[in-house]
Amino acid sequence: MKGKLYVVPTPIGNLGDMTFRAIRVLRDADLILAEDTRTSGKLLKHFEINTPMQPHHMHNEHKTVESIVQKIQNGTTMALISDAGTPAISDPGFLLVRACVESGVEIDCLPGATAFVPALVNSGLPCDKFIFEGFLPVKKGRQTRLLHLSEENRTMIFYESPHKLLKTLGDFAEYFGEDRKVSVSREISKLHEETIRGTVKEVSEHFVQKSPKGEIVITVSGK
Repeated sequence: MKGKLYVVPTPIGNLGDMTFRAIRVLRDADLILAEDTRTSGKLLKHFEINTPMQPHHMHNEHKTVESIVQKIQNGTTMALISDAGTPAISDPGFLLVRACVESGVEIDCLPGATAFVPALVNSGLPCDKFIFEGFLPVKKGRQTRLLHLSEENRTMIFYESPHKLLKTLGDFAEYFGEDRKVSVSREISKLHEETIRGTVKEVSEHFVQKSPKGEIVITVSGK
C-alpha cells in the first residue's frame, strides 16, 4: 500500500486561521516534515498534535528528497509544513513535490494561508491579473530583473524583509518612478497588522519616519 504526501498550509500569524482539515491531516499523518521543528513544535502543541516531526529545510532537502519519496512509496503518509503559510511558496517544498510527481507519488495540497493573497486584495490595486515575484535577487541579477519589470503591465507582488524595505522602495522609485502606486502590508493577520498605500515616494517617506518591522508584502501597480 502506497503512502501519500500532504502539503499543509499553516497560519501566517493568527492561529485561528488553521483549518479543521489541516489539524486532522497533521494528526493522522505518520510523519510531519517541518522547516523548523522548534517553530512547528509550538503550533503542534497548541492544537494537541503528537505526530513525530523530521526537519525538512533548504539546507538538507537536496540530500533527503530521495529517501523521503522512497518511504512514501513504501507506505508512509507524510505531511509537509513550513514555518508559516503554504510550503513551496518562497519556502522549501518544491523539490519534494517535483520528486513525488516524477515518482508517481500521490500529492494532496490543502488550501490555506498564503501571505500575498490578502496583501493583494487589501492593496486596492487590480487583482484580475498579477505576477508573484517573491524575493528579488539581492545582488546578481537584481538590476536586470527590475529593468524587465519596469515594463510589466500587471500588478506585481514582492516579499521583503524589514531591513531591506527602504532599499527596495528606492529601487522601485528608480526603475518604476516615484509616482507609481504601491501598497506595503506587514504582520498580516497579527496584532499589529498594517497596510500603507500611496505612491512609492509617499510610502518611502512613511517608513523613513516609522521603521518597518515584521513580515512584509509589497504590492506594486503595473506600468
